[in-house]
Amino acid sequence: MAASILQRCQFPVQTFSKCVNYRLIARRRLLSAAYTDTALWEQRQKDPQDLGQLASLMDRTYERKFPVSSLVIGRFIDTLSSREEVDKAEYYLYKFRHSPNCWYLRDWSVHSWFRQCLKHGARDKALYTLKNKVQFGMFPDDFTFNLLIDSFIKDADFKGACAVVEEVMLQESFQRSSTQILSLYALSKYLATKPELSWQEERIMGASLMLAGLKQENSVGFSAQILGFALIGKVELSAGIHVVFHQMPLIWTSGYLARALAVISSVCCHFTHVQLSEEVLESVEKILQDLSVIPDGQISANDTEEEEDTLERLKLPEYMQRFKELKDRLLAQNQTVPRSLDSLVSDLTRETLAGCEESDLAQYRQTVRDWEAERHQLIQRERETKERNQEERLSKQRLGAAH
Repeated sequence: MAASILQRCQFPVQTFSKCVNYRLIARRRLLSAAYTDTALWEQRQKDPQDLGQLASLMDRTYERKFPVSSLVIGRFIDTLSSREEVDKAEYYLYKFRHSPNCWYLRDWSVHSWFRQCLKHGARDKALYTLKNKVQFGMFPDDFTFNLLIDSFIKDADFKGACAVVEEVMLQESFQRSSTQILSLYALSKYLATKPELSWQEERIMGASLMLAGLKQENSVGFSAQILGFALIGKVELSAGIHVVFHQMPLIWTSGYLARALAVISSVCCHFTHVQLSEEVLESVEKILQDLSVIPDGQISANDTEEEEDTLERLKLPEYMQRFKELKDRLLAQNQTVPRSLDSLVSDLTRETLAGCEESDLAQYRQTVRDWEAERHQLIQRERETKERNQEERLSKQRLGAAH
C-alpha cells in the first residue's frame, strides 16, 4: 500500500460544459475569489514529509497494534499531491477512524482533506467521505461546507450541491448567514429543475429548506420554511410521523402541515412587509390537494403510530380551509409576489452574500491561527516525548553496558 502511493499520477482530463455563459453567471453570483483563495491556507508553516515513508510508518504502527497519532495522519493529508494519492488516502483515513485515536482527528486535518480533494479534482471523493462521515470521521466546519457547496454550484451540479446541504442539515450547521444563503441557492436551483423526488428526498429537501430558512426573516426565509414544513407534512401524512424524524434533526410530534400554516399566519400578522412567493403557495396548495386523495389506511405502522397518524389525517380538511383563508388574507394585504423561490433566492444571494464574506474571512483567519498554534504545541509535545524516550533508551543501554 505504501509503495503504491508513489506510483505515477494519471491526471484527469478536464471537460468543459457547453453552457459557458450560464456558468459565468453562476460564478458572479457566488463566493468571491478572495473567499475561495487558497493563499492563506498554503502560507502555513510547512512540515515537509515523504508520503511513502508516512504510509510505511502508519502500516508498521498498525501492524504492531499501536495507535497512529493525529499529527501523522495530518501530515499525510497535507502531503497529498495528486488525484491518485487522494484515492489511496481513503484507506488510511478509514484505518485511523477505526483506531483508538479516532477521536483525535484534528479539525484542520478535516479541512485540509477537503481542500486537497478540491485541489486535485477529487470532489467525488470529498462527497463520498462526507456522506460516509461516520466511517471516515469527516465532520467539516461551516467554512469548509461553504467551499464544497460553492464548488458544486459553480459547475451547475445542483444535485451534488444539495447532497452537501443535506450533510449541513444533518449536522445542523446553519449558523452562518453565508451557509444559509448558499444552501437555499442550491436547493432552489435544484427544485427549479422539477426533479421527481422520492418521499425520502422530499423529507431531506423539506428539512433542509426549513432549517436553512429559519434565521432568514425575509421573503426567502419564510417561503423556504413554508415549503419545507409542507414537504415534511406530505411525508408525515403519506408515510407516518415515525419516518419523518427517524435519523433526522426534527421533532417527533405530529403537525408539520400545521406548522407550515403557522408560518403563513405569522407573516400575515407580524411581518406585513414580507411578500411570499406565489410559486411556493401554489406548491403548498397542490400538496394539500394531493394528500386529500390518498386513500385512508395507507399508512401502516404500529398501532400507536397509526392512531396518531390517522388523527392528523382527519385534520386535513381543516388545514385546507385554513390555507384558503390565509391565502385570501395574503392577497388582500398584498403579501404575495409573482416570483419563484429560485428567483427570490438569486436576488438575495446577489444582494447579501458578499456582505457575509468579510466576517467569515476574518473568522477563518483567526481559526487558522488557532489551528497553527495548537499544531505547534502538539509538535513540541511530540518532540519532547521523542527526546524523553531517546534518553530512556540511552540510559538503559548504559546500565546494560555497566553490567
